[in-house]
Amino acid sequence: MDVGLDLGLLVLRVVLGGFVAAHGIQKLTYWWGGTGLTGSTQEFRDDGFLGGVWTALLAGLTQVGAGVLLIGGLLTPAAATGVIGVMTVATTVKLRSGFWSQDGGFEYPLFLAALGVVVAWTGPGSWSVDEIVGLTAYWIPAVSLAATVGGIGAALLLRLALHRDHLENHPAGGAA
Repeated sequence: MDVGLDLGLLVLRVVLGGFVAAHGIQKLTYWWGGTGLTGSTQEFRDDGFLGGVWTALLAGLTQVGAGVLLIGGLLTPAAATGVIGVMTVATTVKLRSGFWSQDGGFEYPLFLAALGVVVAWTGPGSWSVDEIVGLTAYWIPAVSLAATVGGIGAALLLRLALHRDHLENHPAGGAA
């Protein structure tokens, strides 16, 4: 690869991974204005999700893990899947508020999910742990497709399984 492309992919991975990991840290702790697990649990409940602290913990740990892996360019397809997944869930939550982030809309999480897709299809670049240990040799279109579809699919299944709107309208009833 050329230096410009490798530098661009490094910057993309570090910025995207840093943003996603920082948001996860905010979900799990009180750092950087975070509300910790208590606040995150309440936020998920307010957004219509079941699962209590486990839902907040899953989201926060996925964000931290995917973000850190992206920063290093390690297990990049899995990291991209995690970013795509958590940001797809966030996008679905914010759909009702419209597009623009300033109005609470889905603009920002959709953008981060799209960047996750970009990383899934471009790979981590030569300046990555994946390249150093030889994992990029296995990067084929099927891996990119699996990361993209896996992230979106897991997010939609999680939304279906844990969101009150679906469960309350289910014939079996569904308790909040």
